[in-house]
Amino acid sequence: MSNIKRVLQNRILVLDGAMGTMLQRYNFSEEDYRGSRFKDYPTSLKGNNDLLSLTQPKAIAEVHKKYFEAGADIVETNTFSGTSIGMADYNMENLVYELNFESAKIAKQVAEEFTKQEPNKPRFVAGSIGPTNKTASLSPDVNKPEYRAITFEELRVAYKEQVEALIDGGVDILLVETIFDTLNAKAALFAIDQVKEERDIDIPIMVSGTITDASGRTLSGQTVEAFLTSISHIPLLSVGFNCALGADQLQPYLQRLSKTTDFYTSAHPNAGLPNAFGEYDQTPDQMQVLIENYLKDELVNIIGGCCGTTPEHIKAIAEVAAKYKPRKLEVEVLWF
Repeated sequence: MSNIKRVLQNRILVLDGAMGTMLQRYNFSEEDYRGSRFKDYPTSLKGNNDLLSLTQPKAIAEVHKKYFEAGADIVETNTFSGTSIGMADYNMENLVYELNFESAKIAKQVAEEFTKQEPNKPRFVAGSIGPTNKTASLSPDVNKPEYRAITFEELRVAYKEQVEALIDGGVDILLVETIFDTLNAKAALFAIDQVKEERDIDIPIMVSGTITDASGRTLSGQTVEAFLTSISHIPLLSVGFNCALGADQLQPYLQRLSKTTDFYTSAHPNAGLPNAFGEYDQTPDQMQVLIENYLKDELVNIIGGCCGTTPEHIKAIAEVAAKYKPRKLEVEVLWF
């Protein structure tokens, strides 16, 4: 942890871009997702990107490599849906530990190769912990607003399994990201805290929420300030926002966040807003201009990309980030 803190004090760190966007380029078929191991699996597996860490590990390693080559300091593991809750869609709950462990192992191996080549620029692996497809704060049934599809305890158990596997696989950071329901995130943070206490270890935690629309709130209704208050009881490496919005739309919320918190701040916005076909048209040059506005205003310490971003986008972001100093913390966080 002290290593990444030292780096953050000296420069802006670059996070990678979208894993899903890159995997789409491979145009994997159902057979590719299955590989030989799951050839006769009774459930359709196409779309289960996390599974590719087992059936197409070379492709996952190649994506990480391309992001590091583009200038990323941190890559995220291919584990966005890697909980028993997410894997239930494919009847693969029993594979959760292996999926997370192998994903972390792949990313760590690539990171170590790059760090060995450039010892003065250490590379880090962030264990990606997504929001799950069930929420603890919202009802999926408009006719039963009191109904919940999942409990806090079920979320805690699921997240704890994922966290243990990611740590065992060698991640340097845990990234609780794309948070649209803060209660889900609190379950993840509680699980992380449990694992840290049980193992007597410390590991940096990044938290990244999602402002879902122009109302400036998360899906569960929190403003920037309310979201920050809800998760600030945990000692965090950074807090930030990702997904849903492009860099332009996200800027005012980052401004509010950076003025309110003494944690390091992060952002990995989408490559603009999706077009009518759900595709992202913002070019690397266009995104670079918008990200530079963040840097001029000293809004972030960690910057990357989410949906629609590629190594080309990250290269453009890394080039401009190298020209600016990181956002200074108003008060040094004592827990470091």
